[in-house]
Amino acid sequence: MTLIKSISGIRGTIGGHVGENLTPVDAVKFAAAYGMWLKQQNSKKELTVVIGRDARISGTMISTLVSQTLIGLGIHVKSIGLSTTPTVEVAVPLENADGGIIITASHNPKQWNALKLLNHKGEFLNGEEGAKILDIAETDAYTFSEVDNLGVYTEIEGYIEKHIDEVLKLKLVDVEAIKQAGFKVVVDAVNSSGGIAIPALLERLGVDCVKLYCEPNGHFPHNPEPLKEHLTDISKLVVDEKADFGIVVDPDVDRLALICEDGSMFGEEYTLVACADYVLGRLEGGNTVSNLSSSRALRDVTQKHGGKYSASAVGEVNVVIEMKAAGAVIGGEGNGGIIYPDSHYGRDSLVGVALFLSHLAHQKVSCKALRESYPNYFMSKKKIELTPEINVDAILEKMAQNYLNEEVNTIDGVKIDFESEWVHLRKSNTEPIIRIYTESTSQECADKLADSIIEEIKSLI
Repeated sequence: MTLIKSISGIRGTIGGHVGENLTPVDAVKFAAAYGMWLKQQNSKKELTVVIGRDARISGTMISTLVSQTLIGLGIHVKSIGLSTTPTVEVAVPLENADGGIIITASHNPKQWNALKLLNHKGEFLNGEEGAKILDIAETDAYTFSEVDNLGVYTEIEGYIEKHIDEVLKLKLVDVEAIKQAGFKVVVDAVNSSGGIAIPALLERLGVDCVKLYCEPNGHFPHNPEPLKEHLTDISKLVVDEKADFGIVVDPDVDRLALICEDGSMFGEEYTLVACADYVLGRLEGGNTVSNLSSSRALRDVTQKHGGKYSASAVGEVNVVIEMKAAGAVIGGEGNGGIIYPDSHYGRDSLVGVALFLSHLAHQKVSCKALRESYPNYFMSKKKIELTPEINVDAILEKMAQNYLNEEVNTIDGVKIDFESEWVHLRKSNTEPIIRIYTESTSQECADKLADSIIEEIKSLI
């Protein structure tokens, strides 16, 4: 199955059959459903939607289909063209728009594309809103406009620069300290729109930028998910160039990974930890949020600064909801996603880069030394495949009962916190699989915990 419909949007592989892949027909249906939902939410006579895309080969095709569908519904479209997910999120309120669509499949390979849907605040839709759009698409409940009431299409250039302007205005982004530090950085933007945005930001900050895979042509030179096994080229180049560190972003620039000066991984989980350490230190405290599958290191750093840490269900919209409830000053996800409310409620690698550079400039230490200053945790990510007739919910409930003497959280699957490690069990929404995430004080311990949990689940079956 390569067409996935969810409350956060629709994604799939290009080509193939309608309803099975992301074909032009599917793109039109889902764009129309979103447009109809917008019209149902608003009493305004005229509505506007901002659209941007990453550099995927199919981006222009999907963006054109989506734009013209909205115009057919009488909705005005402001296209900011080749862009990033956080740039579109910033653009929606700046343009006083009623919503936004980002044409991107994030870290998926180049044959994939997707529609990510935003509300009038430039934030992802919640579960209830997404379910209504899915219902409209299922029932083909669209009413298109007559010829005199069609929407208007407008192209706006330079929004990445506007986004950078907004980042540089942030109080805790210390532009002068960064310039004085004289950093040299290597950037791997996997030949997508980050190849425009990140070097432009670094230039404004006075950072010497060495570009690797920064041509936004959509031909990804390696798997675009910023994991260690995909980043051997930049790890080598950082050392060869004697750079201070390396920056890696995914195709839509909402995940940020860092490479230390010796070519080792700073760790996606620790991008948020470092940025939070800086923000909490400058504010002298504050609350933080990440999802249940993120590292315990954020909790440790938050408590060090006298703040309170809380966890949300997995998913960016869930993190944002919890951040607002907790009054968090920073939050995000352990995949390198930084959410900084002083900017906007969305994962933003540009904000993450600026905060990290500010932190490193003030600490006056190497990237590697900064990483070693944080609690050292190790994660294991495994899964157990089950037959369709097995009741996954019953298994998870039994696992929670088995560990009542520990700290158990059931807001998203089952998370069991032990004294020095944790395990998080989540069921897949698309197949009979239980995903098993563990974290401990060594890789051996993390793997051992995961294996023991797998054996326990098998015994229940």
